[in-house]
Amino acid sequence: MDVGVICGSRVSHHCADVDEIEDAAGEDVRAVVETLLDSEGVCEAFAIQTCNRAEAYVVAETTELGRRALGTVHGAASDDVVVETGHEESLRHLIRVAAGLESLVLGEDQILGQFKRAIEIARNAGALGPTLETGLTKAIHVGERARTETEINEGAISIGSAAARLAETEIDLDGATALVIGAGEMGKLAAEALAEAGVVELTVANRTVPHAEHIAETVDTAGRAISLDSVAEALGDADVVVTATSRPEYLLDPEDVDEAGETLVIDLAQPRDVHPDAAEVDAVVVHDIDALESVTEETKAARQAAAEEVEAMVDAEFDRLLDAYKRRQADEAISTMYEAAEQVKSREVETAISRLEAQGGLTDEQRETVESMADALVGQLLAAPTKSLRDAATEDDWSTIRTAMTLFDPEFGESRTALSEDDRTERAAGDPRAERDGETASPSAAGDCERKTGDEELPQYVLESASDD
Repeated sequence: MDVGVICGSRVSHHCADVDEIEDAAGEDVRAVVETLLDSEGVCEAFAIQTCNRAEAYVVAETTELGRRALGTVHGAASDDVVVETGHEESLRHLIRVAAGLESLVLGEDQILGQFKRAIEIARNAGALGPTLETGLTKAIHVGERARTETEINEGAISIGSAAARLAETEIDLDGATALVIGAGEMGKLAAEALAEAGVVELTVANRTVPHAEHIAETVDTAGRAISLDSVAEALGDADVVVTATSRPEYLLDPEDVDEAGETLVIDLAQPRDVHPDAAEVDAVVVHDIDALESVTEETKAARQAAAEEVEAMVDAEFDRLLDAYKRRQADEAISTMYEAAEQVKSREVETAISRLEAQGGLTDEQRETVESMADALVGQLLAAPTKSLRDAATEDDWSTIRTAMTLFDPEFGESRTALSEDDRTERAAGDPRAERDGETASPSAAGDCERKTGDEELPQYVLESASDD
């Protein structure tokens, strides 16, 4: 068995502006995940990138290797805005992100969908194993509970609708014309919010025009769809422009807006759609996502009581998550112990039966009696250490578990570097009590990069003797 530790690294709106988040984001999530997975000592990886955050996580052999791998994914971001997290802090933070507690708009729903998509990307890249899979599944569970059991998202606004509110503070949207560039989820939400705010004409631009047509047809105002190639012409007719594409390069340069006249431009994209120098053009006002802070602050106070409920929910579910890791680690040690005993039992039973048959033969019933007696002996002899191992996990007594693994598994502690590439998909690790600042994984690891265990793999007599009753 080889242990691993979760390490995390993030740049978010809490400590960075939009430029710094843009510097920290990779080309795309899958590329980040694949880069991490190819790093030395890493057997699991996950990343999530939104307009408000660029975050990455790995399960690695040691904290040092994990941090070394993560040090490659935030590009030109300054160390001042990069937050590193250890095992437990990473898990808790992921749960908080899914619950909406870390969002610019407290409790907003969009992050949950983004979180799920990031999980699918990592899963499709073969980057998730039991450790991250368990933690991310728990995060989704808490995120869904938070929104169904509390009012954390009651009256919540999305980033798209926050953009409309920001626009209302600067111009009268009633009777105005609007241009939304981008037909993704954020563009759709912005279009709907602008229509509700009273714009009389809405143009939706997108690389795939049918997607833009779908939004234009569903909003509650006069709408039309155009391609991105026609954006320059549409700028002059728009009082307010909201951009929300996923293009890696700038969509609008200063030259593009130079002839637009009085126009309010709100850039929600990450990386940004609008070149910063466009704000220097006379009569054009440009806001990026940082400007939404003032709009979203008012929603925090309104949902503070619900946020406190969700905080308590996160605490309780986080404790359950750690308990699950502990139980898995204990079961790992128990399984190893019984596997060793099973090998000895089988060998000795075979020897005994051979001798008895040489002395006059055995009936099937007698053979079954000998085998049952051997099973009972193993079960009874190991019942006490089984209970001790589970108690040790509950009490964080990982030295006892490591001692058991050393006694019953000769290969315990050997480096995973000897694993072949074909073994990689079988590797997984977890560490419910890893030291956050240590250079190696603590003895409290809750995973195994070579062996997957569970009750279904244990003989029946093991389950009977290892009952929690």
